[in-house]
Amino acid sequence: MREKLPRSRHAGWQPPKARRDPIDVLIESSAGRIPSLLPIRYGRMLQSPFAFYRGAAAIMAADLATTPKTGVGVQVCGDCHLVNFGGFATPERRIIFDINDFDETLPAPWEWDVKRLSASFVAAARNNGFAKREARAAATASVRSYREHLASFAEMPTLQAWYASVSGLAETVGNPRLRKRYEKVVREERVHGSAHEFAELAHYVDGVPRIKDDPPLVFHADIEHDPAFWRHVQRELQHYRESLPDDRRVLFDRFQLCDMAAKVVGVGSVGTACAVALFLAAKEDPLFLQFKEAHASVLEPFAGKSVYQNHGERVVIGQRLMQAASDIFLGWTTGEEARHFYVRQLRDVKIKPMIEVMEPPDLVSYAEACGWALARAHARSGDAAVLAGYMGRGPTFDEAIADFAVDYADQNERDHQALVAAVRAGRIKVKTGT
Repeated sequence: MREKLPRSRHAGWQPPKARRDPIDVLIESSAGRIPSLLPIRYGRMLQSPFAFYRGAAAIMAADLATTPKTGVGVQVCGDCHLVNFGGFATPERRIIFDINDFDETLPAPWEWDVKRLSASFVAAARNNGFAKREARAAATASVRSYREHLASFAEMPTLQAWYASVSGLAETVGNPRLRKRYEKVVREERVHGSAHEFAELAHYVDGVPRIKDDPPLVFHADIEHDPAFWRHVQRELQHYRESLPDDRRVLFDRFQLCDMAAKVVGVGSVGTACAVALFLAAKEDPLFLQFKEAHASVLEPFAGKSVYQNHGERVVIGQRLMQAASDIFLGWTTGEEARHFYVRQLRDVKIKPMIEVMEPPDLVSYAEACGWALARAHARSGDAAVLAGYMGRGPTFDEAIADFAVDYADQNERDHQALVAAVRAGRIKVKTGT
């Protein structure tokens, strides 16, 4: 593999002469989304180059396809940036740290995830005002951790590597101040029961349980008054139920659907048809499920089509393969107009990384945790020994990817400026402050 593609060739980034206009790619990636929500998507991406990066998976996928490839594939995340990692509770109620977004997952070249992750640390470091060397240090740390931990997984017995997990987010932080903040969040999440969740997200209106509106981010559509809509919903729920293992169906059957509302989430997902549904097993015994539309992965034009007809199923299978433990209610369904959805709990002790308050050493520690989690995820579907052997024991691969990360962060800033220019020219409409 090294003879075919020396590790040093991964270094740097030069846009090809025939590179497409990034705004054209961005607009194209919005096809099939809800038009009225697109200004929110673009408004969020407009905030900063880092925010733009989070929503520009399609742009980077096209760019990664032009970079040198090892020819070895694994199940990849497809949108592997540092905000798509976090802490959450396993079915056994342990708090672990792992990848938590799989909208773009697909079998593809393993190095694409590594490059997108590394470049995200440069973008985040610049957003926090860090020095160049500090940004590069975080990018390098993510790759070094990935390389070293993948070598460890290569030496483990197969089952031991499969069962491996990364400790909770608080345990990955060296800064005592930041660690205490995470530990406080974890304690609060553990203490807050289903009654607290219901009080925060829903209420009773004339004795009827209803999800609280918070327009334009959470709202009930006029279609909810159409009986045909609820017939569609019941069919979708039946399809979803069939995607669950038998034991989970028994659990799910204890809950009854009470309400459903549209919900805008994330940056890259804004404009897709997403909803939150409220189920109750008793008056103060709720279950909130998120129905999130799944389109074709942004990697498909470059890595091949998914073997799954339903993109919700593609997401679920990829998540189960890559995560150390997955949500017990994870499933998929098909909605109106043949829209594909995957389903998961809206909240289940989810701990988000506090990127904006991290100091340079914190970001390096977090980069090491992300590299570790990505190595574990790739080791599940790929040959860890082959990948570890290719990367080697020294820093050659780390430095090459860090060079790429710095150069690509520059490209991302140019693309962000192209969005600014498109907004000023009236080519794209935005809605900010949401």
